[in-house]
Order: sequence, then C-alpha cells, then structure tokens
Amino acid sequence: MTDQRARIEWRDGVPIAQAFDDPYYSLDNGVAETRHVFLAGNDLPARFGGDFLLAELGFGTGLNLLVTWAAWDKAGQPGALSFTSFEAFPMAADDMAAALGHFTELKPYAEALLAAWTPESGKVELPDGPTLEVITGDARVTVPAWDKCADAWFLDGFSPAKNPELWEPALLAAVANHTKPGGTAATYSAAGAVRQALSEAGFDVTRVPGFGRKRHMTRARMPDAK
Repeated sequence: MTDQRARIEWRDGVPIAQAFDDPYYSLDNGVAETRHVFLAGNDLPARFGGDFLLAELGFGTGLNLLVTWAAWDKAGQPGALSFTSFEAFPMAADDMAAALGHFTELKPYAEALLAAWTPESGKVELPDGPTLEVITGDARVTVPAWDKCADAWFLDGFSPAKNPELWEPALLAAVANHTKPGGTAATYSAAGAVRQALSEAGFDVTRVPGFGRKRHMTRARMPDAK
C-alpha cells in the first residue's frame, strides 16, 4: 500500500473504494452501524471521561470520527478526546464532503472537519472538539512505529477478503501492543481468522450480534494490568 488518494465510485449514493470494491459504510444506515459496532462495541460512551484516546484502522470518510465526536459532546464528560486514524488512501475533500452530506444530523461536525483538516494538515485541534491525527501510509509500518497506546480501537478496514493487509496477525498484534490494559477493540468482522489473530495477540475476544445484514461482529478486550 502507498500513500495516495482513494479512487471512488458511487452506487446509489454510497461511496465505493475501487481498489477494494467495498463500500465505506453500511448500505443500510452508516451512522447506526458506527454506533452499534464501534461505540457500543467499545462500551462507549459509558467509558468517556478524563483524557481518552481512540485509534482507528481506516479513516475513510471520517464518519466514525463524527459519530464519536457527537457522542462525546452528548455525554458531556470532562476531559479531552484524541482520535488517531491510520489511513493509506486518504479521500479527496470533495468526495468526503459528498459522502458526509448524506448524514444531515452530523452536518455541524462534518462542516467543522472539512474546514479544519486535509490529509496534509497533520494533527489538528477541531473546534470545541477532539484532537485529530490521521497518519497516512501502510498501517503495517505506521502502527508499530506509533508512540502511544489507545483506550479503544475501531478496526474498520475493508473486508478481510478484499483488504487482507489490514487484518494480518502481525498488524493486529501491533494493535494489541498499542492498547492500554483494560482497553478494547471492536470490528464489524466476525471472520474466524480475525478473531483468532486478536486472541493470539492477547485480547479476550467475543463474538456478538452484528449490525444490519451482518449476523455477527467482534468485540475484544485487553486484560487489566496485574
């Protein structure tokens, strides 16, 4: 994988990554999917409070960030939210704006993101919101080199069958190495190889009901420090 812009085509208003022939979000309801898979899958927003660091494989349209930002605001807990995403193929601004335009309930957050961030901007402080850093490049290189540990991970690469690089055991082991004790990870995927790799990396792994057309998804938790 190399650092370059994502190539997009549109099907019924949904952006599809040409490189992987996979949609960026649920064909049923992208916001509800993020809430079910990534927020509920990481026991959020109940865990919000204090300084909280979220990490993500696959920034895509930025939808997960916006849903998380809105949930953080609604929770009204003290502290600071940081959001770090690892993305090999950043989406062009006009494609991102078109994709996020479907989610009218998130319009203020989308406008703030689009005004403040570009793939070249590095770390940015979103207005009255989280600190955002999108690290571009091959996650198999950038995640192991990261110098932080997350409270929670959104594992949101394209499907393992179409984007196997983001589900390799070595990368998921690097995710585990960059997760705090008691930290969590969640993904829409319930593939046996993904669950096995997370388990071998040190997570306690559970298969739970998925969203929409997906019967199951995966939740993972790092044991507490002894």
